[in-house]
Amino acid sequence: MDSENKITPYKDSTLNKKEQVEKMFDTISGNYDELNRVISFGTDVKWRKKVLEKIIKHQPESILDIATGTGDLAIKFAKKSNASKIIGLDISEGMLSVARKKVHETPLENKVEFIKGDSEALPFNDNSFDAITVSFGIRNFETLDKGLSEIYRVLKPKGLFIILETSVPTKFPFKQGYHFHSKIFLPIIGKLFSKDKAAYNYLSESAAVFPYGKKLNNILQKIGFINVDNKPQTFGVATIYTASK
Repeated sequence: MDSENKITPYKDSTLNKKEQVEKMFDTISGNYDELNRVISFGTDVKWRKKVLEKIIKHQPESILDIATGTGDLAIKFAKKSNASKIIGLDISEGMLSVARKKVHETPLENKVEFIKGDSEALPFNDNSFDAITVSFGIRNFETLDKGLSEIYRVLKPKGLFIILETSVPTKFPFKQGYHFHSKIFLPIIGKLFSKDKAAYNYLSESAAVFPYGKKLNNILQKIGFINVDNKPQTFGVATIYTASK
């Protein structure tokens, strides 16, 4: 994981990766949702729907959505699942403020709680949640093993853990199309629409080196997760991982 840790949003910053990621997401939080739709051509909505379906099928009483960002997935859990406890956790107060505005003065305000926290030092007791999800956030962990160990700790036995993360297509022509999208299209969109040009370069670079497919399966198994599986989405540009404890 050394190469992954060297990739940070701001190359000349004295902040560590965690602090840089927090700063980056605080900066881009205002238009993050719209940019996501543009960058993924709307397919991220379909991927999140699949995660939601898996969660509903599991029938959890308690759900933790890590790296919740602007809260899209946690809000969907509040709308569609019967869980009595739903928490969205993120390191970025900027992102969380957007999430809180989405549920403010709606019935969902009492169903989902958004809290600031570090995914590598979760503020919960062991065996606290029936289901835990991380969507497009796991590659921002400063120390992947530490973050996954924390998730394992707070997940209940037989609990469901789902990761939705970008991956790299391996087959022609999707491999070539992906490289065009990530190296040229994504940075251009970032420059046009975002105050933070470095952010979208980082999001592209970090996706390219993050372990995906069997490599991530092996890391999950090493931590102690069982029933580990991965399902590539949309020609392999994203992958949904499921695991249990």
